Amino acid sequence: MGDVAVVFKILPGDAETDMKKLSSDVRERINGFCEINKIEMQEIGFGLSAIRLEVIVPDEEGKITKVEEILGEIDGVGQVDTEDVTLV
Repeated sequence: MGDVAVVFKILPGDAETDMKKLSSDVRERINGFCEINKIEMQEIGFGLSAIRLEVIVPDEEGKITKVEEILGEIDGVGQVDTEDVTLV
C-alpha cells in the first residue's frame, strides 16, 4: 500500500486560545506518528482562526482516525474535521 495526504481543519475550543501555542502543540503531538506536509493558520471570521494541517500517513485502516483522536486530545482543540483525503 501507498501513502495518503490528509487535510485536517483544527478549530480552537474558544476565541481566547493561543493559536501559535496550539500549532506548536499539534506539531509536537503528531511528530513521529505521521509526516507533516504543511501547517498554516486560516482566518475563519469574526477574529477567529483555525489551523489547516496537511499530513502524510500510510494507507492503512485506522490511521486517519488515530490522527484525529490524537489531535482531539490536545488542550485547546475544540473540533477536528477531516477536509480531504488523497492518495500520493
